[in-house]
Amino acid sequence: MRKTCKDNPNKGLSFLYNTYVGRIILKPLVKSKFISALTGKFMDSSISKFMIKPFIKSHNIKMDEYVNKKYNSFNDFFIRNIKKEARLINGRKNALIAPCDSKLTCYKITKDLKFNVKNSTYSVSSLINDENVANAFNEGYALVFRLSPEDYHHYLFCDDGIIINNYKIDGKYHSVNPIVYDNYKVFRENTRECTLVKTNNFKNIMYVEVGALLVGKICNIKKQGKFKKGEEKGYFMYGGSTVILLIQKDALLIDDEIIKNSNKNIETCVKYGEKIGEKKN
Repeated sequence: MRKTCKDNPNKGLSFLYNTYVGRIILKPLVKSKFISALTGKFMDSSISKFMIKPFIKSHNIKMDEYVNKKYNSFNDFFIRNIKKEARLINGRKNALIAPCDSKLTCYKITKDLKFNVKNSTYSVSSLINDENVANAFNEGYALVFRLSPEDYHHYLFCDDGIIINNYKIDGKYHSVNPIVYDNYKVFRENTRECTLVKTNNFKNIMYVEVGALLVGKICNIKKQGKFKKGEEKGYFMYGGSTVILLIQKDALLIDDEIIKNSNKNIETCVKYGEKIGEKKN
């Protein structure tokens, strides 16, 4: 039985998004590329190393799961590599695997191509900025994998296949913490990268990686050509982030536990490479 997930209240985000003064401060943060770039440079600098130990302690990160090395900056630590034995890839041909360590919720894509994320409604066409492609996912599933700061921030390909198209949508950086959802359409406004792939076992899948507050940089390693199940697709720099998979109708049977939790608006904890569903015969 998998764990269900519940975030601890984030006082900083609560101040930024739920108070008048906080929203005044937030406005230039989400619009300014200069501030985002400046924050990124600091996170890449050796000065930021002092943040690593407190971060590990406050988020209770099990560092014995990760490759032992000396980190040159906070971002160097944040994109740390995990030991292979700590994340086993389910290699069964008919098994769809989780692309990342995350909190998963699945949503049925309705006929009007809309689905709910924490009481906010989004159309698939506005999410990926392509109505024609969005129509191909009607009556399928949107799988929302929300990463927290303590999670392993790399993500993988869920099956063998080939990349059809890859493109970036510029936007604003908001936090992906649930506290934000009531005030901002986070997934539509945030910068995101979309990759349409043809898989061997699950028809076409659309990957949508979502950037987050301040930095949230999306680093996709592979943007064209063929890929293998379990092969790394990319990683996020500092900032809580989200991966969304759009699945076509009749391509996948999602594990019952995940469906039941999602119907109760409860997130399910999943790990990089573990089975979350099977090919629909």
